[in-house]
Parts: sequence; C-alpha cells; structure tokens
Amino acid sequence: MTRPRCAILDDYQRVALDCADWGVLRDAVDVRSFDTPIGDREAVARALGPYEIVVAMRERTRFDRALLESLPALRLLVTTAMRNAAIDVAAANERGVTVCGTGSHPGPAAELTWSLILAAMRRLPQELEAFRSGRWQTTVGRSVNGATLGILGVGKIGAQMASVARTFGMRVVAWSRSLDDTRAAALSVERADSVDHVLAASDVVTIHLPLTPDTRGLVGTRELALMKRDAWLVNTARGPIVDEQALVDALTQGRIAGAALDVYDVEPLPAEHPFRRLPNVVATSHIGYVTHENYRRFYGDAVEDIVAWLGGKPVRVLTP
Repeated sequence: MTRPRCAILDDYQRVALDCADWGVLRDAVDVRSFDTPIGDREAVARALGPYEIVVAMRERTRFDRALLESLPALRLLVTTAMRNAAIDVAAANERGVTVCGTGSHPGPAAELTWSLILAAMRRLPQELEAFRSGRWQTTVGRSVNGATLGILGVGKIGAQMASVARTFGMRVVAWSRSLDDTRAAALSVERADSVDHVLAASDVVTIHLPLTPDTRGLVGTRELALMKRDAWLVNTARGPIVDEQALVDALTQGRIAGAALDVYDVEPLPAEHPFRRLPNVVATSHIGYVTHENYRRFYGDAVEDIVAWLGGKPVRVLTP
C-alpha cells in the first residue's frame, strides 16, 4: 500500500524538520518540506496535487474553496496555531478534509511589537547604521516613559502590551468591542469609547485585532488624520486592517512620525514596495511568531495531529 505524502509548506528558515520528532512518522508517511513560496493558486495546486496531508505555516498560503477543489488527494490540513483566516474550513469539511490546529508559545508577538516600538522611538535603525559607518550619537530618541500607548484590540496580546506599558510608566488607552469597565480596571487601562479616541490620544498606537470584514480597512485616511503628527502607528496583527495606500501617503507627507510594521497586504512584501525605502518605517518580515520556542510547539503539535489522524482520532479539530 502506498504511504500518504505530507507537504510542509513555507519552511523559509529550513528548520521545520529539526523542530519536532518527525521520525515517529518515518514508517507511515513520506514527508517533504517546501522552503520557498510555491507561487500562485495554479502552481500550488500542481505542487500539492499528490499530497494527502499538508502542514501550513500560519497564513502564508491561502486555502480557499477554489484551491481546495483542485486538491482531490488532500485529506488532512494542519495549520499552525488555532486560527487561520486563509483557510476556508467549511469548504474543506465539505470535501472531507479534516482541518487541525496546533498550540502556540505565549509571548512572541508582544515581544516583537515592543521591539519595534522601542526601535522606532529610540531611532535604533539609524543609530545602528551610523555606528557601523563610524559615526557617533547622530539622533535624539524619545522615551516611552510618560507617553501614551493606545491599544486597538485587548485580547491576549493586547493585555500583554498593556502590562509591559505600565512597567515602562506609560499611560494606556485601549479600545475593543468587548472591553468593558470591569476588564479595563483589571488591566489598569483607560477604556476608550471609540477607535477615534485611541488614535487622537496616543503617542504610539498598536493594533492587536483579528482580520475580519469589520476590521479590514479600519484605519484609513480619515483615521490617520486624527493621529498626532509625532505619533507612531504599529501593526503586528494583519496588514489589511490598515489601508496600505493611505498609510504610505501619510508617511510620505509626514502626517505622522512613522510606522512600525511586521505585516502587509501582500507577503512576502514586493521588493519595490515603498515600505522598503521610506525612512520613517521600521519594519520586519512578519516574524512576530518566528521563535524557536513557537516553532517547536507548532511542529511538535503538527506531528501529534498527523499521528492522531492516522489513528482515526483527530485532535485539535477546527470547525467553521
């Protein structure tokens, strides 16, 4: 009997096979890792056509209904973490495809967000470049102590952001549809009554919302105009929550101090994109979740998902 084949997608750092004990599948499954983006939908369909099992890294590859319909062999789709907006779970289930998730390590996203905020406020990219070229003390940074942090979205990551901000001596203003006075008091944050309130009041605005029809384009030209001219916008959630062209325009025209970004409308970000050259952008390549600890949890649980599915008792099953 032919063994099922498993494709591990978008293993950019070529570490997937080292982050878990894939050896437990050696006699049951043929495993292959793809270390570059495969391409458009047609290319993905051709490459994954023979595979019964696919392990997707976050939302790097979109599994919409059209793609799923062109993968007749697919029976198990594993996504790292327990939510993936790029997978049409309902369409997968209709085709008899089981979709499973994994656990994740707490902390990486908030850690990366604070790295970006501090790098932006203290002008670290400029100072590192100056240091390597032999120059000394070329900029004047800003302190976060005493500044106001605005948080849009106060789930697990937003709550972590608030905790660290208080340690730094910041005022915290937060908004979320589910944030009430009781939870705001527990988090020691000021509850804003609107997104506009957060944008207008803050020195740094950081976004920690899921991408939904309601949050897509939440921050556009009008909203950016509410921000202080010396304020920073930080987005480590999902690119389309911010109108990308509106942000490019605001940055180009100096209407805000700058943006610190880890997520984009199109990923990988095209080489010619303005974010790659604007001097008031501090940016990383969607690495908020990319840590050894998180990858070990992602891939370790992925192996468990496959073993459980092969045994007829799938775990961490996602439903529409």
